[in-house]
Amino acid sequence: MVRNVIGSVLALAGATAAVWSPFRAWYDGRHGSEYRIQDLFGGITDVKADVIGSILLPFAFAAVITLAGVIFRSRLLVAFAGLTVLGFTVLWMVRVGQAEGGLTITGDGTGLGDGVANALGGGVLLLLASLVMSGRRAPRRTLPLGGPEPGRHTEPWPPADHTPPGGPVGPDSPTQPGHPTPDDPYGAPTRTMDVPPWDQDPGQQPPPSHRA
Repeated sequence: MVRNVIGSVLALAGATAAVWSPFRAWYDGRHGSEYRIQDLFGGITDVKADVIGSILLPFAFAAVITLAGVIFRSRLLVAFAGLTVLGFTVLWMVRVGQAEGGLTITGDGTGLGDGVANALGGGVLLLLASLVMSGRRAPRRTLPLGGPEPGRHTEPWPPADHTPPGGPVGPDSPTQPGHPTPDDPYGAPTRTMDVPPWDQDPGQQPPPSHRA
């Protein structure tokens, strides 16, 4: 949060410096707003430009991109705005150097002016702001107290529609080995044997009550 605030302040300061720079002297007392945008691609001329069609146009575009980057906390947008300001400033310096045979810096108002310094400083501030900003973070997912763990699906056991092999288990159903029953809640396997009555087994002695 603090990094985003500091980065936003630096970004807005850099965009302000870039937009203000064309209204300052760029070379030999000539303001940046007097250079036509097409002169940056076809060569510097003495024709003065309108404010809308001057070098102010790409800087104003960079300011809008900066504002969007601050609102959406996008480091890429702020960095793109800084590269735009620096790119057009360097391109202007190359064209003026070709037209003048070189660039000079003097203290008597000739040569490079403070408008170029404002533009370069604004572009550097925008790049610095993109490094300082932390950007947007993905929202954290929170679970309600006592809820299931992420990635795990829980359901009651046994399921409501589960029917063991051989039919349902209940008081009126046959005993199924390995399944819980009312008499055997632990589901222990059982074995049953059919024992014939004593009078049908020749080798079986009758009970004492039936002996002669």
